[in-house]
Amino acid sequence: MQSASDRQEYPAHWEADVVLRDGGTARIRPITVDDADRLVSFYEQVSDESKYYRFFAPYPRLSAKDVHRFTHHDFVDRVGLAATIGGEFIATVRYDRIGTDGMPASAPADEAEVAFLVQDAHQGRGVASALLEHIAAVARERGIRRFAAEVLPANTKMIKVFTDAGYTQKRSFEDGVVRLEFDLEPTERSLAVQYAREQRAEARSVQRLLMPGSLAVVGTGRSPGGVGRSILGNLREAGYTGRLHAVNRAFPEDLRELDGVPAYRSVRDIDGPVDLAVVAVPADHVPEVVAECGEHGVQGLVVVSAGYAESGPDGRERQRALVRHARAYGMRIIGPNAFGIINTSADVRLNASLAPEMPRPGRIGLFAQSGAIGIALLSRLHRRGGGVTGVTGVSTFVSAGNRADVSGNDVLQYWYDDPDTDVVLMYLESIGNPRKFTRLARRTAAAKPLVVVQGTGTAPQGHAVRATRLPHATVSALLRQAGVIRVDTITELVDAGLLLARQPLPAGPRVAILGNSESLGVLTYDQCLASGLRPHRPLDLTTAASAEDFRAALARALADDTCDAVVVTAIPAIGEGSPGDAELAEALRSAAEAVPGKPVLVVHVELGGLAEALSAAASTAPQAADQAPGGARRIRPSQQLPPTTPPEEPPATGPRLIPAYPAAERAVRALAEAVRYAQWRREAAEPGKVPEYDDIDQKGAARLIDGLLARGQGLTLSTEATGELLGRYGIHVRPALPAPTPDAAADAARALGYPVALKATAPHLRHRADLGGVRLDLADEEQLRRAYSELTETFGKPDEVRPVVQAMAPRGVDTVVRTVIDPAAGAVLSFGLAGAASQLLGDMGHRLVPVTDRDATSLVRSIRTAPLLFGWRGSTPVDTPALEELLLRVSRLVDDHPEVVAVTLEPVVVAPRGLTVLGASVRLAPPPARDDLGPRTLPAY
Repeated sequence: MQSASDRQEYPAHWEADVVLRDGGTARIRPITVDDADRLVSFYEQVSDESKYYRFFAPYPRLSAKDVHRFTHHDFVDRVGLAATIGGEFIATVRYDRIGTDGMPASAPADEAEVAFLVQDAHQGRGVASALLEHIAAVARERGIRRFAAEVLPANTKMIKVFTDAGYTQKRSFEDGVVRLEFDLEPTERSLAVQYAREQRAEARSVQRLLMPGSLAVVGTGRSPGGVGRSILGNLREAGYTGRLHAVNRAFPEDLRELDGVPAYRSVRDIDGPVDLAVVAVPADHVPEVVAECGEHGVQGLVVVSAGYAESGPDGRERQRALVRHARAYGMRIIGPNAFGIINTSADVRLNASLAPEMPRPGRIGLFAQSGAIGIALLSRLHRRGGGVTGVTGVSTFVSAGNRADVSGNDVLQYWYDDPDTDVVLMYLESIGNPRKFTRLARRTAAAKPLVVVQGTGTAPQGHAVRATRLPHATVSALLRQAGVIRVDTITELVDAGLLLARQPLPAGPRVAILGNSESLGVLTYDQCLASGLRPHRPLDLTTAASAEDFRAALARALADDTCDAVVVTAIPAIGEGSPGDAELAEALRSAAEAVPGKPVLVVHVELGGLAEALSAAASTAPQAADQAPGGARRIRPSQQLPPTTPPEEPPATGPRLIPAYPAAERAVRALAEAVRYAQWRREAAEPGKVPEYDDIDQKGAARLIDGLLARGQGLTLSTEATGELLGRYGIHVRPALPAPTPDAAADAARALGYPVALKATAPHLRHRADLGGVRLDLADEEQLRRAYSELTETFGKPDEVRPVVQAMAPRGVDTVVRTVIDPAAGAVLSFGLAGAASQLLGDMGHRLVPVTDRDATSLVRSIRTAPLLFGWRGSTPVDTPALEELLLRVSRLVDDHPEVVAVTLEPVVVAPRGLTVLGASVRLAPPPARDDLGPRTLPAY
């Protein structure tokens, strides 16, 4: 297949797997001379109407000349791509480079004619749209900037493919043919169209896995026990609503049923379609099962079998082969080494997992990679003990195992517009594509809360993860920038999830505290202060408080316009008249329902009964009776689930589920995360802008970069070149003149004007004022020569110290600005105070490029030492608007010119008026590939 052409080697990097509109997959690859028989077979399956639309005339069959033309390409001026499933063509596209006269041409001609042909059985699946993205990327790589296509007016489907793509277009009509011309440079609209199609396709592919109408468990043992038999039992116990089949090639030929489920020796023997297969056979037998499923038309696989990448190099190659094999049939895979999937919807009731019990239905979507973490999360959410009320449950759960195919990104695409999911909880041991994850997270977080526990940076052995040079803390900061609620433990994940699932978001950080324990109230108050909240003084109701006292106090607090949230603290009360758990829970619930716009949390100490009563007061858990202990009325399941609402809005009606926590710090931590997230939501509703600056010379900078790169593949610029390039973007570096001798230092000082600074620039002394390598405020030549002598006596000869002289800058706060290009996350802008704050304490803020004006403002304020910029302890505030402008200019430079792979400005002295850049370095290299700007693809295997 991968034959050399007459001009270019086979471009293997053009091969890609894509998800189609209906959730199935196809492989896109170049057409070669070996594809003649496939092309003929494909053409025979195309209808006469589609052939007419392609050739503008009846064209029943391809001639030998046609086959030769359509399979022989030079991969430069003539390129053909095919979409395949099961190795057979389902669609083709080709371009031919043309000149201004419309005749075949070679470079530098930059226009090409493009034409498609899609099998009728696969039309409407988005195949042509995917092929257009890929052929456009190939054309741009080969220097083609514009496509032309001629289409019959009746061929409305193909016209729509072109017009909906989002490219800049020109349309004309002549001689009964519609001629479309469009530029191939990605536009904001074309990228938006591409991302929207990606979301719909990937969401649909996950939906097919989570909502199967027919399911087969392959590897169901004949005897009780074993993985396959356990999953079959879990499906039956959950009440799976679809058609269920048990498959094992070792079944006796006369076996018809197993545990009341139809039994078969092979998937091929099943009458009717099978949407999903759960594979629980030894890894050596999985390829045979994949082939059976693919030939039967199975849409997806959940592979719980182990023995893949987690077991070493041989297993890793086995995993690659598994993915390639499944994708060849258009199937997606969860796993291998997966724990399974769950969908609690009454329409499905799917428990295709090793979890012995079906979780309670609820509004939380749950994703984990490892089975152990999945078990822990399900357990925490399910049980009522441990201080969490358990008042809400799970909508869907996915444990992806080695996530060889379906990943957290795919599931996030599904949850984005899933009407049954209000909150997303994810435990990510690794992030395979951070750039895409942050893009999806930002969009999802704008509609519903996304809470994430992120691994420490060491990926499990079974995970294929892109290399990243970013520290764990930097990745965490970038996730927070995208609206992700970052927590550190499973406990914090569940605590935040239960609060966000059914409580409204707080409008601000002001917190009222009330309860029957003064000490617990004070503890809660202190925790609020430590978490950055603004608590009111606690209201002590005393231990004699009745349920009515709690209700009245909570009602008053919720009605207070200076309060955004309420924390109720409660300890056991003893004596006559003390409220029972159910009575207190009902009192809190009734007060909270009267003011539904503010969140309420309960901190309880050794009150398991109260936690249970709060749950019973408004629970999503199935109940066996109408009455709870103490007389509180239990809500029937039909009353528990809130109505379906768009993802942008939380449920407007339904019972208020009040989460209870066993410790003040847990409740306050969850509330603080909700406050920060709510603030992010408000700011995200009015996104910032990337400002334009009239003095930026983008074209001049591009010419300079091209000239510098012509000297080598990667280089650190000289001081002169650095100053020239930064100057094109309005960033001016204060000159520093070399001083190899005392006389040269004196001459430099006279040229610059006193006072001056004398600095050692040797790598081990650079920016090390603490070692004495920097002498400031030298007012005259005598002081300069004395400082020069001390510097060389202390640190060595001038050629070892490399002294320079620089004019003094206005006093201010020393800061540092950096950018790096990370292969996984993209361009990152970082900011902090120079010296120990950033080097020793790691106090740096980070934002993804391009940075908006809002991003720049928040970046300056994000570091712990930011108060030093704003007049801490009576000092003069510095010019932070000038600092924000500098950050925006650096961001523009890196965004406009991806060849700029690293920038460091250190120190940047920010004075009360203006700032001065005293040191700068820039590194150039050929730009790294930007897969986020290319066509849609699945990760390569």
